[in-house]
Amino acid sequence: MAPRIFIDGEAGTTGLQIAQRLNGRSDIELLHLDNAERKDPKRRAEMLNNADVSILCLPDDAAIEAVAMVENDDARIIDASVAHRVSEGWTYGFAEYDRGQRDAIAASKRVTNPGCYSCAAIAMLHPLVSHGVLPEDFAATINAVSGYSGGGKSLIASFEDPEAPNATDSEFYLYGLSLEHKHVPEIHKYSSLANRPIFVPSVGRFYQGMIVSLPLQLWALPGEPTASRVHAALSEHYTGQTAVNVAPLEDTEAFRAKLDPEMLNATDRLEIHVFGSEKHKQAVVCAVLDNLGKGASGQAVQNMNIMLGLPEDAGLAGK
Repeated sequence: MAPRIFIDGEAGTTGLQIAQRLNGRSDIELLHLDNAERKDPKRRAEMLNNADVSILCLPDDAAIEAVAMVENDDARIIDASVAHRVSEGWTYGFAEYDRGQRDAIAASKRVTNPGCYSCAAIAMLHPLVSHGVLPEDFAATINAVSGYSGGGKSLIASFEDPEAPNATDSEFYLYGLSLEHKHVPEIHKYSSLANRPIFVPSVGRFYQGMIVSLPLQLWALPGEPTASRVHAALSEHYTGQTAVNVAPLEDTEAFRAKLDPEMLNATDRLEIHVFGSEKHKQAVVCAVLDNLGKGASGQAVQNMNIMLGLPEDAGLAGK
């Protein structure tokens, strides 16, 4: 019998993207609720307890409520919300994070899917700290821009519907300037940094795509590492990975004039670039990804595949 998969919150942006990746696959059985049943607690509970893996694409409070409905000890959960990102007993669903992370995901019954910004920031910071390029007490500043789909239905409406209550004519703006963005605790925990980073997110008038940037004053770091040393640490960390790629320095040269946040749209990959100046002893590390792909739905499908012992890239777009 094929493993049964239930998407709780299938009608949302992330849920629809996951369903798109799973529809037509013969190695799983995708369970559905009728529109009239999607808010019926009894029917949702039945699905959550009968599915082999349930993927929660819900607001935080609803995700917590859904987990509380699970009584079947064999039922496994992937939560795409923020609710359990730093919770004890949950496995962080970033397979490329470190050696052994895939095995931890495969064995887990509770996997928390990384946030899009978080996945990119951690993909840069954790290897640099663990390889000794950055000290644990490094004062990190992270800058990012995302397409407006990352904010869900309300933000999508604000850009696409001029009659929406929060409609905007902005082409680009910063937000999260209270310094309390919901992804920061997750970035702090999994970056291996001792201190909370500053995170400055922004949104542009494009639907999907993302760049997350980490500026480095190399002259201020212990040993004054070069950009090549930064690149080598990242490359070593991701050797053999397919969903996370560190671009060769010679390839990155072509992007010095323009790095496009939409360049990996419709893929489930994350690509890291290291830009450096030997003259000024500075570098900027940039991670590019589709916030709906490796930053959300693609990541959830990758985790599901790992948990079920299926080919890790099944249903995913590599190019």
